Amino acid sequence: MVRINGELQEKTGLSVADYLEQAGYDRRAVAVEYNGVILAHEAYDTTVLSAGDEVEVVCFMGGGSGAAEAEEDALVIGGHVFHSRFILGSGKYSLNLIQAAVEYAGAELITVAVRRANTKEKENILDYVPKDVTLLPNTSGARTAEEAVRIAHLAKALGCGDFVKIEIMRDSKYLLPDNNETIRATEILAKEGFVVMPYMYPDLNAARDLVNAGAAAVMPLAAPIGSNKGLATKEFIQILIDEIDLPIIVDAGIGAPSQACEAMEMGAAAIMANTALATAGNVPLMASAFGDAIRAGRKAYLAGLGRVLSRGAEASDPLTGFLRD
Repeated sequence: MVRINGELQEKTGLSVADYLEQAGYDRRAVAVEYNGVILAHEAYDTTVLSAGDEVEVVCFMGGGSGAAEAEEDALVIGGHVFHSRFILGSGKYSLNLIQAAVEYAGAELITVAVRRANTKEKENILDYVPKDVTLLPNTSGARTAEEAVRIAHLAKALGCGDFVKIEIMRDSKYLLPDNNETIRATEILAKEGFVVMPYMYPDLNAARDLVNAGAAAVMPLAAPIGSNKGLATKEFIQILIDEIDLPIIVDAGIGAPSQACEAMEMGAAAIMANTALATAGNVPLMASAFGDAIRAGRKAYLAGLGRVLSRGAEASDPLTGFLRD
């Protein structure tokens, strides 16, 4: 018997290519891990399944254009240049959501999760994503650095390139990231040449460790994943923006365009959101609102916000020269 995606199956003697064809997989859209080693596509025909083998067949899924910014104000992550500062997060996805995020919010980065392939699922997220959009695989589901590294390797085997968003969560109730394991995974994958974008709880010491580990950006949460509660960690995010010399991308919890605009006014480099769009009554209109808000917030940050008086008032018009002095 061979254990495939966690289930024992009588497939001994079949080549990997034969099994994929028999099971109804599109071999171009999956990656295969055979006894802990990711197989090159050309090895599918020559690798024969034997009793006791452990096989994982995975694919991408959700799980995890407005006006572009000027060239001189581009978002640069690991040497890659993007002109939109909106990133579509993983979780809830549909053709409508992805089209809206790309067309109306200008998304150039879309997050995807790696999951076991299921031939019963007719939809493939790759069918929805335009060719000129960069895929950002995340490691959602990982509980340790080692699991995150394994998922990153599988994502690369699926043809996703060197980008990876590290998500490591041992807490299943609040889904808070494990900063220590995230730092370990970042160091391992950065040394392998990945462009690592770690999701983290906003803590200055952890952020500094991520910089030293080779992160290409730092992605602090604004509020618990999927909550739409906004900038609950605002003060801590501001500290990271002020002290960390990497793009700070606000991730998780942003629930309204006004919140995205506020984060951009603070100096955030970009916003990642999913639930706020996916649960909106009119997805395209909400995507457009997010795109506008992010661009407005960025312009306000670059312009420099006006000063705020700590107390009292200051007239905007002269109080003299009218009727009496």
